Amino acid sequence: MKRIVTIQDISCLGKCSLTVALPIISAMGVETAIIPTAVLSTHTMFQNFTCKDLDDQIVPIASHWKKEGIQFDGIYTGYLASAQQIQTVISVMDRFKEKNKTVTVVDPAMADNGKMYPAFDNEFPKAMAKLCGMADIVLPNITEACFMTGTAYAEQYDEAYVRVLLRRLAALGCGKVILKGVNVNGNYGVLCYDSASDVYTPYWHEKLSKSYHGTGDIFASTFVGALMRDKSLTESMQIAADYTVSCIRITMENPNANWYGVDFESAIPMLLKRLP
Repeated sequence: MKRIVTIQDISCLGKCSLTVALPIISAMGVETAIIPTAVLSTHTMFQNFTCKDLDDQIVPIASHWKKEGIQFDGIYTGYLASAQQIQTVISVMDRFKEKNKTVTVVDPAMADNGKMYPAFDNEFPKAMAKLCGMADIVLPNITEACFMTGTAYAEQYDEAYVRVLLRRLAALGCGKVILKGVNVNGNYGVLCYDSASDVYTPYWHEKLSKSYHGTGDIFASTFVGALMRDKSLTESMQIAADYTVSCIRITMENPNANWYGVDFESAIPMLLKRLP
């Protein structure tokens, strides 16, 4: 069984970050270690949530693992709270990444719909771009890609615009990029770019009428799980997209669904059928 570590916050209620990464990747048959970067009572769509920063615990946890001889097949980072915390995570990645063995995946969760999340300043994308430059694979949305590459954000765009974004992201240092939430000429989905082969691979899927908090975390976690189960880059992308769409659809069809996240649990049997 392969082992990964995922480094991101834990929202105790809200179906995002570690509370989706841990169950999804574990269900896919991959041992999942965690480094929580902060503990929140709920995710940030709730009012008056509590937050305890755990930045001072990240290095001690990593140091203990190093002394125990723990190794990882994958490192997956999600939401990070500050530029300082990104630097801390970079140091951890340096310590555990083994050449030709450890796959590093960064989901630069920091922005959407043309805007940065309220907690971040203009220096944050620069720090995140540095982390992405160390990764093998990055999973930004259009907004995050624009902020990290200094590209003007556009609500309407063509495929040429997307390809420029992908090349600029790869130029940060990451070899492979999967751009989420792409909408070109009526086609909606994800677009993969492998800079080594200079190949672009789109995967178009249904766009549902509702959106929910945490679906980016679900996509990223499923992608990592599939990759660790020896699925190819494009297969992992397709499995992650299909599972995310299924989670949204199930939630939309349930009149008693909670507003704060999708019913990813009910869709897990479908996900497991996609694995060998």
